[in-house]
Amino acid sequence: MPYIPLIPLSELPENTHKTVKAGGRSIALFHYEGAVTALDHACLHKGGDLGQGFIQTLDDGEKYVACPWHGWQYNLKTGKAPFGYLDRQAVYDVRIENGMILVSDEPLQQAFRAEHPDDPLADLRNLDYLATRTSLNVLGISTTNMNPDLPRPSTSETALQSALDFAASEFGAATKMIRIRDLKFRHCEGYYSRHEEACTWPCSIAEMDPSDGMTEVYRSLVLWADAVILATPIRWGNASSLYYKMAERLNTVQNQITIHDKVLIQNKAAAFIITGGQDNVQGVAGQLNTFFTDLGFTLPPFNFIGWSRGWIAEDTENNYTRFFRNRYVKRSVKELVTNLLMLVMQIKHMDASHLQTPKPKISEAGSLTE
Repeated sequence: MPYIPLIPLSELPENTHKTVKAGGRSIALFHYEGAVTALDHACLHKGGDLGQGFIQTLDDGEKYVACPWHGWQYNLKTGKAPFGYLDRQAVYDVRIENGMILVSDEPLQQAFRAEHPDDPLADLRNLDYLATRTSLNVLGISTTNMNPDLPRPSTSETALQSALDFAASEFGAATKMIRIRDLKFRHCEGYYSRHEEACTWPCSIAEMDPSDGMTEVYRSLVLWADAVILATPIRWGNASSLYYKMAERLNTVQNQITIHDKVLIQNKAAAFIITGGQDNVQGVAGQLNTFFTDLGFTLPPFNFIGWSRGWIAEDTENNYTRFFRNRYVKRSVKELVTNLLMLVMQIKHMDASHLQTPKPKISEAGSLTE
């Protein structure tokens, strides 16, 4: 078997690793415990560079490299994944001759990615849309937070429930409400910052843990909903922190446009309910409008309602009572829903297959040499 010279051994000191390009391929070299080993550099998951990975010693006493993108692990000597997983990375034979590291022209062991017949995210991966031309599915998302053991009235959530009830009674819509506070999910972990391809659809966090609470949001918002009504309190002039936690995890939806020119949100519309003891309703609405249009949602005219009693309204014990009795709130909730659903019933019949997306694309970023 022919061997390819790579680099001098002196360029790979003990306890180091790197990826080296040679012969039209990239090979990850490892120098640990007195031995030099070589694996194919591209992780079997999404192609992360194992030469930039992290070395870990697992319970079996063996050293593994963890992919820097999502943490998939491979034994440095055998290329095998840890016990319980069948995946296996390609392994090259290594020789040291005259102080030079050489690797076999072909792997001694080919890569193998195990197939998992029961894919819990198959509907997201395949984009099995539940919204149809005849459906009218209205999703309410409440981003208010509270102690579940000490529930309290919420102005934004009360208005949201009224909106969903009106959509069901007056338009025959199917409705559901998601309370973000009830979902247990991890914050966005910034995989996109490592490499644009590292932020995936379905979300890489959901791939690691399908029980992650954002999976319910992905299914409801992307696959099921025709219309979305998001309700948020005003917190220090901004939307709820729970909203931002959710929004960061929705980068997986938006970046499909940037990376693959794929629009996941089509023929859907959004509206907002914004309430708070102090003002900045329009500022909060501006952020919500921008974010949801970046995902692909259409916005009806007059697509948000706001409630604020102003800077000096510190008698917060009276806020909910005043809100609940207010004629503006009762009227505006109905008009908001009407505007939203009238728009949805029009755009559902539009052909969005050739929708133009004047957003940045990875293909336009250019190379480091340009």
